[in-house]
Amino acid sequence: MGIYIIAEIGINHNGNLQIAKDLISVAKKAGADAVKFQKRTIDKVYTQEFLAGLRESPWGTTQREQKEALEFGQAEYAQIDEYCRKQEIDWFASAWDLDSLGFLRQFDLKHNKVASAMLSDLDFLRAVAAEGKHTFMSTGMSTVQDIDTAVGIFKEAGCPFDLMHTVSTYPMDDEDANLLRINALRDRFHCPVGYSGHETGLAVSYAAAALGVTCLERHITLNRAMYGSDQAASLEPAGFSMLVGAVRKIEQALGDGSLEMREKEKPIMMKLRGARPFEGHGQEKR
Repeated sequence: MGIYIIAEIGINHNGNLQIAKDLISVAKKAGADAVKFQKRTIDKVYTQEFLAGLRESPWGTTQREQKEALEFGQAEYAQIDEYCRKQEIDWFASAWDLDSLGFLRQFDLKHNKVASAMLSDLDFLRAVAAEGKHTFMSTGMSTVQDIDTAVGIFKEAGCPFDLMHTVSTYPMDDEDANLLRINALRDRFHCPVGYSGHETGLAVSYAAAALGVTCLERHITLNRAMYGSDQAASLEPAGFSMLVGAVRKIEQALGDGSLEMREKEKPIMMKLRGARPFEGHGQEKR
């Protein structure tokens, strides 16, 4: 199986169902395997004091007005579920609280996602692991002990998972990517490891693919100039299409690591070497 490519819509739909559908179509056309959303119960995730705070947005002047405008409910997710089935693309969401996790169960999704912010919530992790669905766990903002504990919970529950190397800055500077952590996570936890990127370009994600990640997640948007905190770290349709195409080429190029000569080389060998040993670079003539 190749790299599982996830188009993170998140809250980039800005509360508009048509934008969400347009982004699903973008992901499908590019060749992504899945789209992902975020689901929050506002009054569980945020304090009343925070929600009453001032925040200018297209929907009002308080944090509550902004947060509530970005949340889809039953009607919207029912349409998203139907639309993704017609498009033949997987969808799932990162729940940010237990109520949201329960809400998502009704759609019988193939995957769960643990956002970096939730990796230290042990009760939440146990509830996700108890569902037994293949789960993607982002590791941003987490200590080694945090990850040790999370992995232990999922292994004890027998729940399959991928860790996803993540740096939780938006957008992430290239010099902060620390991609060799992918290898370190794989070596320490003996599990599949992917990458969830928040950089602005494509090169870092290409490098992650070349390191053999099992899954790759990037935010997508219709236009990076749109309102929203995640837009700047997102890829527009053309960029996301380039990403998927290049990642599929990288998968092919990686091969299996065999030291044997490629079959396609053999006729070239016969033409250039004939019956003689080839006196090429690095070989001493005798």
